Amino acid sequence: MARLTLAALASCAAIILVPGNAFAGSDDIVVESPWARAAIGTTRPGAAYLIVRNTGTEAVTLTGIATPLAMMAEIHQSTLSADGVSSMAPAGQIRIAAGDSAALEPGGLHAMLMMLQGPMVVGETFPLTLTFDDGSEIVVEVPILGVAARGPDG
Repeated sequence: MARLTLAALASCAAIILVPGNAFAGSDDIVVESPWARAAIGTTRPGAAYLIVRNTGTEAVTLTGIATPLAMMAEIHQSTLSADGVSSMAPAGQIRIAAGDSAALEPGGLHAMLMMLQGPMVVGETFPLTLTFDDGSEIVVEVPILGVAARGPDG
């Protein structure tokens, strides 16, 4: 059986785990209001939403996301064309200017969770890791709300 050393505990402290609507920070990066909608089964993808705020003086870039809930997680962008046709595609990296924020919300940028490894059940939570261009990571605990939820407040 492995023994947990003080050095191992210190390295684990570099990752921040944040509950529900609390704030998370890795220096100048703040994550607010994470939430997801329940999904029926695991055959369809899920989505998660949150706000990433850059309170620093230099731009940061969100380079990736990951969760043990999905084999594949990406930031996607939903768009609506002038003729009313909705589409979605991977957004790639998201640059957040100093003092600005990026909102991952329904109908726009969002965390797309594909090949779910389990159901997204109302009342449960899952960890979502955000990775930035400087190598830092923030782990946010995302609450799963009802299928008709429109945001973290219902």
